[in-house]
Amino acid sequence: LNSFYEQILPKIKSFEVLQLTKSDARLANNGIPEEVQKLRCRVNYQALRFAPPIEKLAKKIVRILKQNGQFLVLHLRYEMDMLAFSGCNEGCSAQEIQELTAMRYAYPWWKVKEIDSDKVRQEGLCPLTPEETTLALQALDIDPKIQIYIAAGDIYGGERRLASMRKAFPRLVKKETLLRESDLAPFMNHSNQMAALDYHVAVEADIFAPTYGGNMAKVVEGHRRFLGHRKTILLDRKAIVGLVDRYKNGGLSWEEFSTAVKEAHSDKMGQPTRRLEIPGKPKDEDYFYTNPQECLPQLED
Repeated sequence: LNSFYEQILPKIKSFEVLQLTKSDARLANNGIPEEVQKLRCRVNYQALRFAPPIEKLAKKIVRILKQNGQFLVLHLRYEMDMLAFSGCNEGCSAQEIQELTAMRYAYPWWKVKEIDSDKVRQEGLCPLTPEETTLALQALDIDPKIQIYIAAGDIYGGERRLASMRKAFPRLVKKETLLRESDLAPFMNHSNQMAALDYHVAVEADIFAPTYGGNMAKVVEGHRRFLGHRKTILLDRKAIVGLVDRYKNGGLSWEEFSTAVKEAHSDKMGQPTRRLEIPGKPKDEDYFYTNPQECLPQLED
């Protein structure tokens, strides 16, 4: 107790902030009094704010995008570390596969080393590739003239991997192309701050589409639900990769492919839905911050 008063408390008073690490997946989702759940919403979506410099620049990005019409924010999780960690290498060259594997082995805290890329992809456990994402968006009849803002770090493979997407959706942008280098300079070496910029833009987008269900995608989904169930396309990776393979192999015509993709996503557009509860398995159910249903108009039984 003395160490708390002598060492910890002075630091809290000095920095005026307390970070509780690894608490996001350990907070109960269900069985909590409704007034407590609503308090969580007021904290998550109203009280918490980004630091003024981040909020100011994020609002500038949104303002630029809105001046040019509607925009879709694509959370394209196709960065090198993501692929190395997940073991996914669809569309990569032999050299790239070797590079990704070497990176996975270089991090001792990434426990799984041998991964069957084809198997995890078919199970829907890989982030969608830029090519798969392009076909899915086209099948869903996304306007080819819409602005697509890529919320992500450096895409592995660079422009080569983005070629098909840029051809289908020429108005492909990201914060680095919308802003001056001097605008981003204060944030460049801080990945969390760069992600915060993307988060704000994603919440304000006309459409949000994540290609992998990571923490940011889940929180943005919940935030957009809270703000009135703004359109969020929850891309079904398992369904998409199966349909893409059948289409590429000639087993489906474009019309059949498009129809199947639409059917697979008819209930995955951010509309009101009950939060999935799995008694005894909280890590497998929907997190509260993904679908804060207690804070939203009640669904009819």
